[in-house]
Amino acid sequence: MKRAIITISESGNVNIPSGNVWMSEVELMELFEVIAPTLRAAIKAIYKSGTLCPVITQRCDTITPTSWATFYNLEAVIALAFRLNTYGASRIRQKVLEALCQRKENGICWIMSWNNNAIPHCN
Repeated sequence: MKRAIITISESGNVNIPSGNVWMSEVELMELFEVIAPTLRAAIKAIYKSGTLCPVITQRCDTITPTSWATFYNLEAVIALAFRLNTYGASRIRQKVLEALCQRKENGICWIMSWNNNAIPHCN
């Protein structure tokens, strides 16, 4: 699987690649500076609320011939950034909001549809 990850430099600059963002639990724990139970609880809460569906936002893939990991897409990472209260989460929130405001100023209009029929039902 060809994938990209979000990084935060020591100076606090956030790099959100335009490529195929998929991050493992370990990468997310490092990004958000949280421990595994905190990350898993946040992911579980996001899925339980129906905000995101795991069928679309997570996948399992092999790392080596004998091991595998669960990966989360950009949508899940952004949802986690708005769910967690850490330095990394606040930097990502700020970067995402700046990007949205900048696009608005450039005349690009975002239309978001929250039609429940278009999203697979997850329980």
